[in-house]
Amino acid sequence: MKKLLSGILICLCLASFAAASDAGDRVVRAAAALKEIMDAPDGGIPQDLIDKSVCVAVIPGMKRGGFIFGANYGRGLMSCRLENGDGEWSAPSMFRLEGGSFGLQIGAQAVDLVLVVMNLRGLESLLDSKFTLGGDASVAAGPVGRTAAAETDAWMSAKILAYSRARGLFGGLTIKGGTVRPDKDANLELYRQPMDARTLLLSKTSTIPKDAQIFLDQLNKISPKKSDQ
Repeated sequence: MKKLLSGILICLCLASFAAASDAGDRVVRAAAALKEIMDAPDGGIPQDLIDKSVCVAVIPGMKRGGFIFGANYGRGLMSCRLENGDGEWSAPSMFRLEGGSFGLQIGAQAVDLVLVVMNLRGLESLLDSKFTLGGDASVAAGPVGRTAAAETDAWMSAKILAYSRARGLFGGLTIKGGTVRPDKDANLELYRQPMDARTLLLSKTSTIPKDAQIFLDQLNKISPKKSDQ
């Protein structure tokens, strides 16, 4: 009986440790995915779009079902520029993305998903307790390349541009119906205190965890504060 109880306690401790480290692991994997996407020769997100953006969200390894996204589920994080979209990047806030149709994905079972928010209206949508991509916030498949020379009405008018990467292939992505919700539990794990999305994304956070700073360092390397560009 003692051995059984000891085994149960060990399992509980391991599960608790895994949960506590999940948020930090998500941040690090998101930073790595963003770096690899932006480093792709002639195939990443156009630099001028990133420089104009007000928020960037990354979901590393989003799970999907079927050839066209069916039972989709992903956990990610986002950071926004402070000072009405012109300042430095905010501390990241965690979120969940569930459901929706995400277009053809070359049969991959997991993809890295990047959402580039292009204006303050898109930012306001992100601050809702729940919003639907393609419904509450217009989403378009983003252009790919070093610059966004071939501007189209579809993505010039969109609040959010979507990209995906699977098996080394990268491109714009059409999204319909995916629901985005704040991940309060993950924010609690990462910051060790309750933190809501609005506070994190609109206000300067005094103390940023080490893992979260890794993601911010990558964003600052890709696209610094607009006044410094």
